[in-house]
Amino acid sequence: MNPREADRRGGDRRRNDRRAAARAADAAAGDSFFDPGWLAAGDAPPDSQFLQRQARRAAGPSPDSALMRVSRIYSAARAVIGIGLVGIQGMSSLLGTHGTEWVALVSVGYAVQAITFWLLPRFAQPQPQLSPLVRRQRQWLATIGVDLVAFTALHTLEMGSSFNYAALLVLPVLMAGVLTPRLLALGTAAGVSLMMLLVAWRGGAGHAEAPALMVQSGLAGLGLFVIALLAGELAARLAREELSARGSLELARQQAQLNRLVIEEMADGVLVVDRKLRVRAANPAARALLVDQGLSPPAPFTLMQRPAWQALQRAVEGALAQGVWPDAGSDVMLEFGAGHTRTLRLRVRFMRARSLEAQRAGAAAGAGAGAAEVEGEPFAVLLLEDLRTLQARIRQEKLAAMGRISAGIAHEIRNPLAAIAQANALLLEDALAPQQQRLARMVADNVARLKRLVDDVMEVAPGGEPQLRTIDAAAVVAADVADWARTAGIELGTESRLRLELPAQPLAVVFDPEHLRRVLVNLLDNAHRHASAEPRAIFLRLAPRDEAEAVLSVLSDGAPITPEVERLLFEPFFSTRSRGSGLGLYICRELCERYGASIEYRPRPAAERLRNEFLVAMRRAATPDPS
Repeated sequence: MNPREADRRGGDRRRNDRRAAARAADAAAGDSFFDPGWLAAGDAPPDSQFLQRQARRAAGPSPDSALMRVSRIYSAARAVIGIGLVGIQGMSSLLGTHGTEWVALVSVGYAVQAITFWLLPRFAQPQPQLSPLVRRQRQWLATIGVDLVAFTALHTLEMGSSFNYAALLVLPVLMAGVLTPRLLALGTAAGVSLMMLLVAWRGGAGHAEAPALMVQSGLAGLGLFVIALLAGELAARLAREELSARGSLELARQQAQLNRLVIEEMADGVLVVDRKLRVRAANPAARALLVDQGLSPPAPFTLMQRPAWQALQRAVEGALAQGVWPDAGSDVMLEFGAGHTRTLRLRVRFMRARSLEAQRAGAAAGAGAGAAEVEGEPFAVLLLEDLRTLQARIRQEKLAAMGRISAGIAHEIRNPLAAIAQANALLLEDALAPQQQRLARMVADNVARLKRLVDDVMEVAPGGEPQLRTIDAAAVVAADVADWARTAGIELGTESRLRLELPAQPLAVVFDPEHLRRVLVNLLDNAHRHASAEPRAIFLRLAPRDEAEAVLSVLSDGAPITPEVERLLFEPFFSTRSRGSGLGLYICRELCERYGASIEYRPRPAAERLRNEFLVAMRRAATPDPS
């Protein structure tokens, strides 16, 4: 490969490196897919300030390009050199060693241009409408070009004087190697070398020291070529390293935001606590667990801030002091006052930091010796979970397994049960003795009861996805209530035992009409069974809650449900009646969950007549499907 081809390819690589560095700088400064702008303190929620500081520490102090910083330093250095040249001319005048007027004029002109270029950055910044080639040409002319002309003029005018202005020519050659492509940098070094040879030839013409001056100028020119090449290689390496750092910065920002999103969406509470019991970060789930209602203050705050957190404070102090915690976690009770408590399952994970002495020892004697000394636990990560939620999840998993087993058993019982019912019906068709007829009717009643139990179990058995429909809840509820009232022997009216409040306009919800009837009939049966015989002892209301939900409420004036029974209301096979299957409310909850609805029990205040209330919250829709 000839030198020209090598220079051309080297220049291409250099330009590619610079373009890649510029693209990395633009990507770091602009918006990415993961929105790196969340690191700004004013845009992120207060809970993420700890994560922001960690991300900033990993990201680095400044998004500016290293070459941009070098260019700004170069501008400042030119201003300092200009001031120094003017100062030298002033001192020369004071000392009586007057230079030529042209030298003073060049020094003053250079100082004015350098200071102006430094103080007014808009002259040096690229214009958006200009092409990159034109911008590079203007920047070269305004800095390196001016330096070459000014320093060459000073060197030529003061040739043979006590001041050696030739040393100043190193600066533009050096910056040409850093800021310009290799071909232009070598051209700059070649031009300066030729100029120095020409000045040495003219200055030494007719003198015996002319060959020595020419040799000195040649060696100086060779040094300028070396400076230009070394500066170019160092600049290329700097650009590559910066490109790698920009990529790592973007990955760090993405990972930091992903971590924040994951932590904020976790169902478990997460707290980051330091040795002084200051909470450095807290996700919304943790803030909800630390108070009886709403959310606790955003981080940072201290665990000594509220008396209700004393148990948690003592647990964290012990964990940080000992540096160990059970893997399965430990239970901590928060007392909020007025008998309101909450038990949390606390798990602790430690962030260990090796001390400087341990790191040095590890570097000298191996990782085993260095790991023996640790500085302590600067941070502890607390994982909080409500014990009731944990128990409910475990219970739900057990119920799901039991449901699958029960569905299989019910399916196997259905066929022999049908055979028993058919055989008993054939017996009842014959003329039987009164005692035998009584026994056959007992068999028929118990077969019917078992059939209802099997149907209930199969109703909530795991199956395919439900067919979502949009129905007019007002019309469906009105028709179902009328049918139920006729079956229960209740006459509807102003003095009826059942009072209705339904919307006059259609109310579209997402539900299956048959399943909604099942839920409604079950709630009305329970209210009818436990309510008094007084007028308006049962109140049914259907109304929209907001744009997204509609609420169906069934209230009754029966005795309030005790807390012991309330905890088990929606559990399968739990019933307060001896002949009840205990699947009614459980089936209601399962049916509601199929359609994104929810059902809950709320005790009303003691001052109200209707103390018991069951609420069904259903998803609203735009319009009901055509029937």
